[in-house]
Amino acid sequence: MNDPAPPPPTITVVIPVFNEQAVLPELFARLTALFDAHRDCTWRAVLVDDGSRDPSAALVRAQSARDPRFTLVELSRNFGFQAALSAGLAHAHGADAVVTMDADLQDPPEIIPHLVAAWRDGAEIVRATRRTRAEAGLRRAGFDLFHRVFGRLSDFPIEPNSGTFGLLGRHALAAFEQLPERHRFFPGLRAWIGFPTADVLYDRHERAAGVPQQTFRRLVRYALDGVFSFSHLPLRLLTYAGLFVALMGFAGGAFFILWRLLGFENSQQGFTTLVTLVLFLGGVQLIGIGVLGEYLGRVYDEVKRRPHYILKPAVTAPRAPQP
Repeated sequence: MNDPAPPPPTITVVIPVFNEQAVLPELFARLTALFDAHRDCTWRAVLVDDGSRDPSAALVRAQSARDPRFTLVELSRNFGFQAALSAGLAHAHGADAVVTMDADLQDPPEIIPHLVAAWRDGAEIVRATRRTRAEAGLRRAGFDLFHRVFGRLSDFPIEPNSGTFGLLGRHALAAFEQLPERHRFFPGLRAWIGFPTADVLYDRHERAAGVPQQTFRRLVRYALDGVFSFSHLPLRLLTYAGLFVALMGFAGGAFFILWRLLGFENSQQGFTTLVTLVLFLGGVQLIGIGVLGEYLGRVYDEVKRRPHYILKPAVTAPRAPQP
């Protein structure tokens, strides 16, 4: 007697959304085409509205009414991309694998079947690794600089050309949900949990429409979260700087003592040298206080144990009056 065929795997696509009214119609169309073309999987899309000020939530709600494969999760306010991503992962109930991606279509949905194929070949984590990227100018230079610097600072090896786009298997998702920290750097956490990993190369596109919603300030904050969450090197550099300054001070003191013992006189008052040393030491101390403050502030946020996000109550249709 033949065994029944196993049910198709359930793949959930998690997408944070913030003021993406311009791009959502194309996103819906391309995801729908993808779901219809690959019926060997059961598809679901969880779109998390991160307190959008435009009609993004209404557009997702209308799409979910037309197609039950789409689900809307609304946050009570804008908590940030990482919190919205965590909310989406928490709502990926019963999924065999979860694909994470941005809503701006710079990460093309057509790559998702390649991620699923790598997962089916045995990889529990699949990273979509950028072969090229379409950004230009200051934004592109900032991304390149961050990945170059972060690769040298990180205490844990992280693929420099990968971001949010990728796939987590069921076991990797369960491990990821055990991580409680508030300041999240998704690529670093995904690498930290381990598991067999595969890479799928792709070309990152321009935005399909609209303007980037991640401001420069948000990107800097995200970069700092990555550095201070996965590197102790800033603290070590402070130690090295302190040792260097102490050695230089000892050497300078020994030099001037020897200078006087040999009978040399210095008619210069040394005002410029004194000011330079005071400013240098003061700058090193302020930098040290700032670095310690970054770590301490993150410890303070973790100790408060506030939730990563708060959900908005679900909108339900009013009941029809009883006759």
